[in-house]
Amino acid sequence: MNVQVIADPKGRLLWASPALAGAVHDVRAAREHGVIDALARAGIN
Repeated sequence: MNVQVIADPKGRLLWASPALAGAVHDVRAAREHGVIDALARAGIN
């Protein structure tokens, strides 16, 4: 199972994705859930 999460510096959960198959690469999962685009729009590289 592959679940993407975003946490703040203190480790508090801010967001969790729906689960994908474990064979899905992390970068692919982040792209599918829009994480990469959201970070780019926010100016975070």
